[in-house]
Amino acid sequence: MEPETVKLSREEQKLVKLVMEHRASYGLPAIPISKSLTFVAKTHLLDLEKNKPVSRSCNGHSWSDKGSWSSCCYTGDHAQAKCMWDKPKELTNYPDSGFEIAFGADGNTMTQFSATAEVALAGWKSSRLHHNVILNRSMWRDVKWQAMGLAIYKTSACIWFGMKPDPAGSL
Repeated sequence: MEPETVKLSREEQKLVKLVMEHRASYGLPAIPISKSLTFVAKTHLLDLEKNKPVSRSCNGHSWSDKGSWSSCCYTGDHAQAKCMWDKPKELTNYPDSGFEIAFGADGNTMTQFSATAEVALAGWKSSRLHHNVILNRSMWRDVKWQAMGLAIYKTSACIWFGMKPDPAGSL
């Protein structure tokens, strides 16, 4: 999979629709769906599922050492934030940092659970910090998102936001 060939599943398309409708209900514009950030999102969820870098101290923004990227244990104090921010530049030609919100990636084995667009968005809406990213509130109020990528895979979902347009184009 390369950024140029990335596609959205039906459930991912539904998540795009729900997020854009939610933003619109607050008077916010739609965000172009980035090929590069979607590639990063899909790559991250595959890493989380296959290589399981999440542990008691490493949260769902962590990356394993089993891919063509720099690994990190992302902790609650955000000491490894640069590891997240740099992933779009590290994995694609996206020219700027990326900011991820993740759902469901907690290291538990939830074999009966599948992430859906509705459940993921409801989870983010119930988390003030994640909801602030989606709605450009608080520390994000002066940010104008120019790109967004997302993925849903098994028990997890994530959205990546970027402040610059994606040179690889939109989906």
